[in-house]
Amino acid sequence: MRQELEQIIREAAQQELLPRFQQIGHSLKSDGSIVTEADLAMQQRMIEVLQQRWSQIPLLGEEMSVEEQQQLLDSNEGGLWLLDPLDGTSNYAAGIPYFSVSLALMLKGEVELAIIYDPLRDETFSAEKDRGAWLNGEMLTAPQASRPLKQGIALIDLKRLTPELAAKVASQPPYSSQRNLGSGALDWCYVATGRVDVYLHGGQKLWDYAAGQLILKEAGGHSSTLNNEPVLISDLRPRSVVAAADGMNYVEWHRFLTGGA
Repeated sequence: MRQELEQIIREAAQQELLPRFQQIGHSLKSDGSIVTEADLAMQQRMIEVLQQRWSQIPLLGEEMSVEEQQQLLDSNEGGLWLLDPLDGTSNYAAGIPYFSVSLALMLKGEVELAIIYDPLRDETFSAEKDRGAWLNGEMLTAPQASRPLKQGIALIDLKRLTPELAAKVASQPPYSSQRNLGSGALDWCYVATGRVDVYLHGGQKLWDYAAGQLILKEAGGHSSTLNNEPVLISDLRPRSVVAAADGMNYVEWHRFLTGGA
């Protein structure tokens, strides 16, 4: 199933997203976020393909209404696809080459399978619960103790943090340098591969983190909310994310952010 889904997503992204990249405009949704023709085309393509192949599993997509999303989440008994058809839409619309497609299969409140695809780098990250994680078919293991946090790179979405926490990480950084790349789903994968050392996000939606948290977990990485709770819950409310590939860096990072001993 995983390999079949990887191929489905790869083909859909190459046909729906890549030809439109740097070619189309965008509009604003009611919450002020950007949506493009590519978001809608990719979501519709995935709905059609997944329903043809697995008709018994409904799909919850980012571009659905909140009412539709909540109804699907409430009736999730036999499995539910969680899809972000174009994560990093602002990047995509601006011509910035960092965006992805994210798909997760949730069953009884747990993510069983996850795929995140970067069409520009042609990289497929995937995971199966209790079976491991993969990058382009090769086993993916999060690097451990590659470097201390003070020498590391932090991936941080500053605009979704409280002013106090944003000021703290900006004025007292325990890391060497900081990035904000703009695709929350793909960010998880960059932590899992060790391309960045620690991660902080103030509020991701279910479809942003569902696949990524499983990929990082199965690769051997670490994550929680700022309140030290599991990131994954079966809920539409945004969740904070604190993550790292290395366990020691994760503990140090979380303590710094929360003021813990």
